[in-house]
Amino acid sequence: MATKSALEAQLAVVAGFENPKVSLEQYPTPPDLAAHLVHLADLRGDIEGATILDLGSGTGMLGLGAALRSPARVVGVELDDDALATATDNARRVGASAPIDWIRADATRLPLCLSDDRQVTVLMNPPFGAQRGNEHADRAFLDSVASVADVSYSVHNEGSKEFVESFVADAGGDLTDAFQATFDLDRQFDFHDEDRRQLDAEVFRIEW
Repeated sequence: MATKSALEAQLAVVAGFENPKVSLEQYPTPPDLAAHLVHLADLRGDIEGATILDLGSGTGMLGLGAALRSPARVVGVELDDDALATATDNARRVGASAPIDWIRADATRLPLCLSDDRQVTVLMNPPFGAQRGNEHADRAFLDSVASVADVSYSVHNEGSKEFVESFVADAGGDLTDAFQATFDLDRQFDFHDEDRRQLDAEVFRIEW
């Protein structure tokens, strides 16, 4: 198994959003956070030989990270055509050998039927629901996850643990891991008043 730092270096070539959309809360997942999440999932036995779903895949950072760790296949689900085009280019840049399919669809209304016996692992950095009219967007993503996943890893806004614990308990799942993450985001939208800001987040591993 390659080291986490080696995985981060491989993911450094992944391009972000050329035209990020506010309504979709399109912020790139940094390579260091993606590498940490994928490496943890791999150590827990949740990547190799599994079907990986990257929900709200954006330009493919999490799915491509998983594709470098010997899954059976990777499926990225993303609503935005521009992001999917970039994800396709990014797959060539990364050069992963695992089969990768990009599907244009709403991740909260999954058009998927996973009929084989492989473990299904979801990796996702869903919208935090920070934009007006998009509140609780991560809840809709968790609804989708609960219907398809054996295990999931997801990134949420700081302060989400109580909500996630309650959701998982109601869905009959088990929140096994929770840790904080801090990463830098470059200015993307006109309403941002800083060239770079630090974002505090929380990451959760859930068995469904």
